[in-house]
Amino acid sequence: MSNLQLQLHSPPPSLLSSSSSLSSSSSYLKPFPNHTFSSKFLPFNNTPKPFSLRCRHSNLFDQNTLASTQRSARPSASVGDLPPRVYVGYSIYKGKAALTLTPRPPEFTQLDSGAFKISKEGYVLLQFAPAVGVRQYDWNRKQVFSLSVGEMGSLISLGPRESCEFFHDPLKGKSDEGKVRKVLKLEPLPDGSGHFFNLSVQNKLVNVDENIFIPVTKAELAVLNSTFNYIMPYLLGWHTFANSIKPDDYSETNNANPRYGGDYEWNR
Repeated sequence: MSNLQLQLHSPPPSLLSSSSSLSSSSSYLKPFPNHTFSSKFLPFNNTPKPFSLRCRHSNLFDQNTLASTQRSARPSASVGDLPPRVYVGYSIYKGKAALTLTPRPPEFTQLDSGAFKISKEGYVLLQFAPAVGVRQYDWNRKQVFSLSVGEMGSLISLGPRESCEFFHDPLKGKSDEGKVRKVLKLEPLPDGSGHFFNLSVQNKLVNVDENIFIPVTKAELAVLNSTFNYIMPYLLGWHTFANSIKPDDYSETNNANPRYGGDYEWNR
């Protein structure tokens, strides 16, 4: 452990009688061999006295212990150094129903090498709630639909007179496969002002048969498209890759192996 010594030295009163005596008092304060920090004269009982702070590290101090302590004090690296969780969304309220959109981030798995690999892509959660009054919605009866990145691409490329349909079975591959059926249909409005979002849910496990639809205008659909275009790279984990790029690592890899990756294709 380090040894911290704090010593106050007061010269004899005779040494304070003149300025020459003060200068001689500096010899009274013997310098310490390592670190010495001297302050200005501070008044103690209206009598100026020199103040000296001496700090010395023991020769027996274990440098390896300091290094290990510093390593343990460092925070563990997270994927892409993501900031604290922030909740965002977009909502559309109409007379018959309400629709909210909330992004869900991707999931990552750490490999034995210490690198991270995406294990599950992110998605946008659509929540439909039927209306029970003027600007009142029953969120206890809400139905949800997870929109994948590929399905977002289909929605973005949807023409003003085109329609599309998405089918989900949340229990696919399990013993209860086929007992829950979700179908989301997007159909153009008759006047061409937007699209109907129609979610049909049949859940035989809890005896639910729900059908919720809501009109989405061109302007609202434009907001959805802009949001999808922005969020899709993040749902695929591309931001974590971009934040992890280290030029030195890639230059060393390419110099060691000129045929590495796509570089060989462009250098032919």
